[in-house]
Amino acid sequence: MHNNIILAGVGGQGILSIAAVIDLAAIHSGLTIKQAEVHGMSQRGGAVQSHLRIADRTIHSDLIPSGQADLILSVEPMEALRYLPWLRPGGMIVTSTDPVKNIPDYPDEQELRKALEATRNHLLIDALQLSRKAGSTRTSNMVMLGAAAAWTGLAPDTLEHGIRELFQRKGEDIVNMNITAFRSGQAVQEQL
Repeated sequence: MHNNIILAGVGGQGILSIAAVIDLAAIHSGLTIKQAEVHGMSQRGGAVQSHLRIADRTIHSDLIPSGQADLILSVEPMEALRYLPWLRPGGMIVTSTDPVKNIPDYPDEQELRKALEATRNHLLIDALQLSRKAGSTRTSNMVMLGAAAAWTGLAPDTLEHGIRELFQRKGEDIVNMNITAFRSGQAVQEQL
């Protein structure tokens, strides 16, 4: 087993929480994980990405080489396109369609959507709508993790265990809201 995942978005969207859940799930699955994070401006609205490499053997580098990502999981559509050079042929893009217009010349939303739909393997998710149904738009990151779960190489129950572990200090209501969000993203993926 070997899986390379790029997480992408902007500050404040919960990229590092997604990474933490995946890390916990990988560890509980007895796998090795290496992670490299890049925080854009280290502020809300700045670009954020994380490289996650998961394997059942030793991993020598924490950075994913160009053309070797199995999955781009993005919570912002423009950020998904930014990392296309890292995607391997046949790799999967799972992205939210909800833009964060953090720059003055943000691309046209229809053009972004067309560019994403032109990729070979993609799943576009209205994460904000699903997160509202789960109880809070702050759970849109867990909606996206649920939608991408099938391509992480990790069992959904271990990802849910990671969610529980990460959020337990915030109380059972927050844990349950995030698990509900995760499952709603999973349901969209399963309908494909």
